Amino acid sequence: MATEKSSTSDIEVRPAENGGAGAEAQLQDLLPFTIGDRTFAVFVDQVDGTAEHKPFAALPRAPHAVIGVVCVRGRMLTVLDPTVVLDPHEPAWESSLPYVIVLRGEEQLALAAETCHDTITISATDIEDSPDGDGTDADIAVGLVRYAGQEMLILDSGRLFSRAVQRRERRRRRF
Repeated sequence: MATEKSSTSDIEVRPAENGGAGAEAQLQDLLPFTIGDRTFAVFVDQVDGTAEHKPFAALPRAPHAVIGVVCVRGRMLTVLDPTVVLDPHEPAWESSLPYVIVLRGEEQLALAAETCHDTITISATDIEDSPDGDGTDADIAVGLVRYAGQEMLILDSGRLFSRAVQRRERRRRRF
């Protein structure tokens, strides 16, 4: 098996920084998936595998974006809901997740998905800046790509967890 390495410097190159029309277009493989009416994608080199119909155990007092933990191939993984990370709301998952996308890395993370599609190959120049003008998604979204009539938000899995567990520190009452 290849060495697991997560390099965010490779994925942060925006089309405008690629050197213009004279630069060679680098091909990228993406794994698209959907939750509700939103389509997301992650780079294939950040994915360790997928699993179907996995029951999960909810974690008490976890942030809303953390659905719970699942066991995939003998590994316990923390499962995140990207829609909650982007737009805080109460997640509504049943007792079993339709798809789990296992991410590479030491954090042992996974993403929940309702559907998971076949991998696609795009040119790095096809990646557009995220349309989010206020920059709230800029830290977890690499950009936006249009493929086969669908808009997909490409997620930076390396930054997703820190954004998901981001909390405001409350003042503690001292006695």
